[in-house]
Amino acid sequence: MESKGGGTEAQKYIWEGAIPLQIHLHESEITTLPTPPPAMILAPRIGYLPLLAQKVKPFFSNSLPPGVDTIWFEYNGLPLKWYIPTGVLFDLLCAEPERPWNLTVHFRGYPGNILTPCDSEDSVKWSFINSFKEAAYIINGNCKNVMNMSQSDQLELWRSIMDGDLDSYLRISSKLKFGILVDDFSIQLNISSPKSPESTQNADGTAPAKTGRIPVRLYVRTINEDFDELEDAPVVESWDRISYINRPVQIHGDDKLWMRMDCEQPWNKKCMKKEVPCNEDHQSHMGRKSHGRLVCDCVTSGASKCFTLYDAVTKLLPEFFGEKLPPTDDVSKEEVEVEQRSSPEETNKSNTERSGEMLNEGIVSCSISDGAEIKLLRIQGIEPKMEIPFAWVVNNLMNPEYFLHICVYVKIQEPITI
Repeated sequence: MESKGGGTEAQKYIWEGAIPLQIHLHESEITTLPTPPPAMILAPRIGYLPLLAQKVKPFFSNSLPPGVDTIWFEYNGLPLKWYIPTGVLFDLLCAEPERPWNLTVHFRGYPGNILTPCDSEDSVKWSFINSFKEAAYIINGNCKNVMNMSQSDQLELWRSIMDGDLDSYLRISSKLKFGILVDDFSIQLNISSPKSPESTQNADGTAPAKTGRIPVRLYVRTINEDFDELEDAPVVESWDRISYINRPVQIHGDDKLWMRMDCEQPWNKKCMKKEVPCNEDHQSHMGRKSHGRLVCDCVTSGASKCFTLYDAVTKLLPEFFGEKLPPTDDVSKEEVEVEQRSSPEETNKSNTERSGEMLNEGIVSCSISDGAEIKLLRIQGIEPKMEIPFAWVVNNLMNPEYFLHICVYVKIQEPITI
């Protein structure tokens, strides 16, 4: 569904999404009495924590000790990795969404043994551009389109991220002509548009790609303790508990990306009209509230077969879904990272085709191989049903650097020792 200002309605909600932060200055850096009150700030979901420096520092500048300022944040004693989007950090570390999100800010004692250096806004900018190049390489097999961007376009692209300007972002990113996934569902939503399905072509006359590789970043949080309520999930004390994985999803030409046409939209229409309250910080109204959690009301049983989010997850995490994959599956030696990013050159393709297989339940944990189970899967603050068409997820929920960020909570059974 197209919004009036360009982009889909879902994209608009994502770009307007913000997380309320309550930021405290660390006690070791307070040099005045009384202690400064916390800063209350809205942080864009698609933004990065260091970009809040100009808003945060004025609250605490009179209380800081002498020295050079290098801003960094922590949550429950865990230093936060600045190159991960703020919304992803929130989804990953707050199993039960905490509002406001209580963070501690530091201007001294940068933990260089845990965090990569971040000297200024330029560090964040170039990290974003490098991710953009990675995505281009995964999608097109090269990153020439990004490398050939003019300085003015690069500047406008970055400024659109800083300002949350979706229209400017779409205007610049459209010049790169990234292949997109076309699903009949999206075409059906835009059927009233002057542009017919047959006319959905790029400016150079080529049709958008239905086959390709989708850039995905997985954040797999492993948990050894069982819990029934999200608020009981254990606190992440170390980044060793989280696997940071770059692994593209390979879409084959015969993987159907369409879904049943009598379904109006992949989220709850009543919720979209705000008739149902949503438990989500960016108030995207893309789901329904179930047991205190946001669930995406998309396709239901009986829908036509399509390449679903479940199909994508089984490809992305073959180590957990091993028993469900065909014996001939060729997923080998894909780069799995915990502390650093993998280069797209080292990421091999997965050619398993699992078109049409669906989970019967969306938010309920699903059993997987080797005694592990997925307790929670979250994208842009949403806990979607696993049978939602993957093409819709990619086209509407990806971040500006063209990566789809997926947070997964996995319960791992500890071996019994005798």
